Amino acid sequence: MLDYSDADCERMREICDRISRLSNCGKLEEAAYVNLKHLGELKRPYLTPLEEKLLGLLEQDYGIVTD
Repeated sequence: MLDYSDADCERMREICDRISRLSNCGKLEEAAYVNLKHLGELKRPYLTPLEEKLLGLLEQDYGIVTD
């Protein structure tokens, strides 16, 4: 069990929601799938700047609008 604050849990939910929207958008290329799988397996409540850029690029490329 990971000991996360409420704010950390909320951030993890946001990341999970973003990954889920991408996963459910339809046909993903293998490279996109592999990156989403990795991001979904992280055991921390934040993304590094590079991970954030990768997720944002995938959202942009697949036309996913973020909140």
